[in-house]
Amino acid sequence: MGFGVKFPLLPLCSPEADTALHRLQDTTLGSLTMYVVPETSSLLPQGTNVYVGKHRSALLRAGGSLAALQARLRQVTQLMSFTASSIAAALSDRVPDGQLGPDARRYLKSSLGYEITFSLLNPDPKSHAVDWDIEGAVNRYVKPVLDKLSLVANFSVDSQILYYAVLGVTPRYDKESSSFLLSAHSLPHVINPVEARLGSSAASLYPVLNFLLYVPERSHSPLYIQDKDGAPVSTNAFHSPRWGGIMVYNVEAPASPQASLPLHVDVDMARVMEVFLAQLRLLFGLSREELPPEILLERPGNEGLADWELDHLLWAHTVENIATVSTTLTSLAQLLDKIGNIVIKDDIASEVYRAVAAVQSAVAKLAQGHLHAAFQASKEAVTSSEKAFFDPSLLHLLYFPDDQKFAIYIPLFLPMAVPILLSLAKIVRETRQHKKEPTKMD
Repeated sequence: MGFGVKFPLLPLCSPEADTALHRLQDTTLGSLTMYVVPETSSLLPQGTNVYVGKHRSALLRAGGSLAALQARLRQVTQLMSFTASSIAAALSDRVPDGQLGPDARRYLKSSLGYEITFSLLNPDPKSHAVDWDIEGAVNRYVKPVLDKLSLVANFSVDSQILYYAVLGVTPRYDKESSSFLLSAHSLPHVINPVEARLGSSAASLYPVLNFLLYVPERSHSPLYIQDKDGAPVSTNAFHSPRWGGIMVYNVEAPASPQASLPLHVDVDMARVMEVFLAQLRLLFGLSREELPPEILLERPGNEGLADWELDHLLWAHTVENIATVSTTLTSLAQLLDKIGNIVIKDDIASEVYRAVAAVQSAVAKLAQGHLHAAFQASKEAVTSSEKAFFDPSLLHLLYFPDDQKFAIYIPLFLPMAVPILLSLAKIVRETRQHKKEPTKMD
């Protein structure tokens, strides 16, 4: 990742400066530009020394000594670029537990594609007639995010409505608040009963991300989620690592007890999609850590993620792809060593050579700072290595070790071999007796 430091004087506020400088700076994937402004500049808000925009630039206040400025530059670089901790998180499945943070294994693994499923769960359709404009919400809120993430992987989106689908956990009634509560320790037991009804991952080639909107049945309304400390969760939602998220959407009770059923419910899709997109960021490891008040991060807006966050994803997936190819080819080599009579076709050998060349190209491109080319080469390496490893001619069931061959064929040939062996033994005995008898002479 390359970066530069510049010293501009601009009579603008921070967001306007970020937009204006975006037209002038290097927009190459993986690049990073830092602008240092005078200490007395009004470009940054009072009390803010660092402003990180939604593109590939940051503004720093030139206050204090040169050593303080260098420390500030180093801090911003650690925030916006790919560091050693980021590499450990990308290789979380291959790194010992003691060397990882608590959330390192919670992120989605690199894949060539992902399938996103939005599900509306209505367990009580007799009481609630729920209407949600999922198509319009996807086009308005989700599509801009996926368009930007298209550099990372391919995405497909579908939706479904499931009736009489319950969470599988009975909530606890709280008399003080006259509501039902789901505690944090019961949340893991919610997913399995619901997942059995989804059916979205049965025939999927790629990881499936499930986002569920649950409208509680009338007998369990209103329903609220509590955190580990017993406090209510503000979003009334929770997410499961590498799986998706669930949001509970309460329906207001009718003003009159004699109101006709079912009640018509129009879902506020803006509020729902705000939660689901935040959960999507968490799944991809884009959660923003708590930073000192002197550092101000610009919200990414409708695109869902900043340009430098997209670069971070490309870095992480490139490194993970290279490690995946290494593991796949190593496993293939070990398989070939164990099975001596296996036949390697020319097309399999070509895929192996192509995967090795693509990995070498990805490593070289990373060293040169060509992030997009490195990522494309790593994807080609993954595709070639998987084609070689999962080729039908290399199925281990077609090749048996010697001990398994004996176990299979001995029961077949033993009944035939017993008479033959007895006959051979009889012939040997007769031959020996014939040699022992004296030869009669006339």
